[in-house]
Amino acid sequence: MPERLLMQGNEACALGAIRAGCRFYGGYPITPSSEIAEVMARELPKVGGVFIQMEDEIASAAAIIGASLAGVKSMTATSGPGFSLMQEAIGYAVMTETPCVFVNVMRGGPSTGLPTQPAQGDIMQARWGTHGDHEIIALYPWSVGETYRLIITAFNYAEKYRTPVIFLMDEVLGHMRETFELPDEKEIVVIPRLQETQLEEEEIYTPFVEKDFGEPTPIPLVEMGKARFHVSGLVHDESGFPQSSFEVSDRLVRRLSNKIRIHADEIAMYDEYMTEDAEILVVAYGSVARSAIRAVKIARQSKVKVGLFRPISIWPVPATRLKELLSRVEAVLFAEMNLGQYAKEVLCLTKKSLKVKLVTKVGGVLITPEEILDGINELHLELKEL
Repeated sequence: MPERLLMQGNEACALGAIRAGCRFYGGYPITPSSEIAEVMARELPKVGGVFIQMEDEIASAAAIIGASLAGVKSMTATSGPGFSLMQEAIGYAVMTETPCVFVNVMRGGPSTGLPTQPAQGDIMQARWGTHGDHEIIALYPWSVGETYRLIITAFNYAEKYRTPVIFLMDEVLGHMRETFELPDEKEIVVIPRLQETQLEEEEIYTPFVEKDFGEPTPIPLVEMGKARFHVSGLVHDESGFPQSSFEVSDRLVRRLSNKIRIHADEIAMYDEYMTEDAEILVVAYGSVARSAIRAVKIARQSKVKVGLFRPISIWPVPATRLKELLSRVEAVLFAEMNLGQYAKEVLCLTKKSLKVKLVTKVGGVLITPEEILDGINELHLELKEL
């Protein structure tokens, strides 16, 4: 029989990360993510890992990048204000192709905002928080059980695509407790850290070569006398040493983008409910999607043809499937604990004239099923009047 556990979302995030092979955590406590650090501090030493509380979020982000470059899977966790401070380091990890995971348990903002209340205001920051043209992978679960499984996927994507991965949660998801079945060991796929150890003494390694990122690529094992390689946030050639020519710059930035962009359909993750005959499509993610699926079920009892699309990979957008659904429905409702950040992105995927409704909250309170149901019914009446 599968083991059944009662667990908090933040706890599931930490334990799932350890199962994924995370052995270094550098972080700074901040509500509502602090329980992740607490669990890591307790559990990492048991598996030979290292926990360190840094002086701030900037140092935390730098520490996990350094640990990863030294050959260890690494992670940090924070919330909005800390996530803002980490953006420069996230850009550095993109440029240096360093696999690591940044968890952001979202709370109300801007600034110090609402420390103990939920929000989804960092959706666009996860995509464009750091400067320059770049792609990012950002995943967002909706349950404690999915948090455990999906953080493993986040680490796998970091390894496969040699990139930082953003793992989004919200205060509701981080602090709620629910039961879930622990995945069987046979069900869990963990991509190991591949390390190049066959180098001759003092050989210079060139990890930034042109290649297809369909398979994991080795990161050199840094040991005295084994190998050395250059890491720089400056534009660099395949050796890692800075080069400022147009040709090198253009090739590098395009490659960093393409290694995620051309694999977007492989990375994309989503869930659907009753979309086959839907005339109205509800788009919701994270904790809000839990309210949305309840609203959809109630509306279906009244013969309203409505379905739910839940993006799990927020970035890259599951564009291929969304385009198909948007071409079939007549109206779309977005439920977000922000002012419609994801709505703008999704609506760019279609030129079709759709009725659009936003159900939004930014006051630190979860959107209820009743509020989403009211929006569905309003759209249903508008369609009947056509």
